[in-house]
Amino acid sequence: MTIEWWHWTVIGIALILAELALPSFFLIWFGIAGLAMALVLLVAPALSLTAQLATWTALSLVMVVLWFRVFKPSFHKTRIGTSAGEVIGEVGLLVGAVAPFQRGKVRFQRPLLGAEEWVCLAEDPIPAGERVRVVAVEGSFLKVVKA
Repeated sequence: MTIEWWHWTVIGIALILAELALPSFFLIWFGIAGLAMALVLLVAPALSLTAQLATWTALSLVMVVLWFRVFKPSFHKTRIGTSAGEVIGEVGLLVGAVAPFQRGKVRFQRPLLGAEEWVCLAEDPIPAGERVRVVAVEGSFLKVVKA
C-alpha cells in the first residue's frame, strides 16, 4: 500500500477539523504534522509506509513538544488562593469605587497572581482614584482598605 502526499493532506485537514469538534487544542498538532508530512512526500516521494509513519510520529512529537515548551508557558492563568501571603500588603489604584456590600476594581502596577486588575471588597466606602492596600484574599476577591 502506498500513501501519496494528498492522503497526508486529507489526514492533516481531517485532524485539524476534528480539533473543532473536540476543543482540546491537541489534535491540531497531529494535523499540522500530517500537512508537513505531505510536504515531505512532495520532496521525497519514494518514502516507504514505515518511513512515512515514523516521520509523521516524529513530526507530531516535535509539534507537541514545541507547544508545551515554547507556546504554552506564556499562557497565564489566575492563581488566586495559592499564595495569599504574597498579595497581602500590596498597594494598588482603585479604578472602580467600592462600598460596603458593593464590589469595586483595583489595578496593580505589576500582575498579582497572574492578573493586573482584581475585583475587590471593602468595609468602608472608597472612591475611585484612591490608593488601596490589600488586607485579605476572600475567595476570588481582594479585601482592601484605604492606603
